[in-house]
Amino acid sequence: MNINLLRDTQAEALFVSDLQPSQRPTEQAVWAAITRSLRAYGSRGCAVRVAGEFGDHPETAVNRMIWARNTVEQYDAPVLPAVA
Repeated sequence: MNINLLRDTQAEALFVSDLQPSQRPTEQAVWAAITRSLRAYGSRGCAVRVAGEFGDHPETAVNRMIWARNTVEQYDAPVLPAVA
């Protein structure tokens, strides 16, 4: 898997997780949340939920995705197993 695609998938999974930027989650909490989202929804399901949020709430979705992408990059994502 391309590293950019992997990071995109991880950011989408973090975006749809229950973590909030205001919680200042630890690295361990971030990866646990990403794993839970991927197991619950799969990579496609996460993408669908992200798209829905951008359609329904674009004013807040942009900032959440910026946070998710920056967080994934900050912790230099470990390679997680692919989830359909």
